[in-house]
Amino acid sequence: QSVRACFHDDATDDHADFKGAIDEFIPWVSKMHAALPDSCHFLGNSLIEFASGTKAVVETYFFAVLRLGAQSGQHRAMLASGSDDTATGDTDLDVIGRYVDHFEKRDGVWRIARRAVVFDRTRTQPTQDSPLKPHWALGRRDGDDPIYAWRRQAGLR
Repeated sequence: QSVRACFHDDATDDHADFKGAIDEFIPWVSKMHAALPDSCHFLGNSLIEFASGTKAVVETYFFAVLRLGAQSGQHRAMLASGSDDTATGDTDLDVIGRYVDHFEKRDGVWRIARRAVVFDRTRTQPTQDSPLKPHWALGRRDGDDPIYAWRRQAGLR
């Protein structure tokens, strides 16, 4: 399933500097994340409150770890308040926040009708990687990541 399938056709997203229709948001966020190949997002606890049989408010915590490189000036300006958006050294940015969603059940299907991203905390620091041991299973952002070998062994594509 695609991200698009999570949203109703007329859904909107209030996502930092983007505010608008979901069909405009998806290309915007795709472009933004293309400049962040080493980013990770973790979803945490969700609180689901049903207002009726067709409406619910959902709050889901997230933790995002972003590596801002020289190509990330737009991210620095948007997310790292007060930082130098012309900086060239790598900076790690941690973002803690919540997705606040208004879900609606339409034609028997629950989907997001409105989303707002609530930012609770950010932290920036110069990138200082600790070396990983070469005998560990190391993550990669390509087809050599261990998950792909496991999927092939299981007969998945």
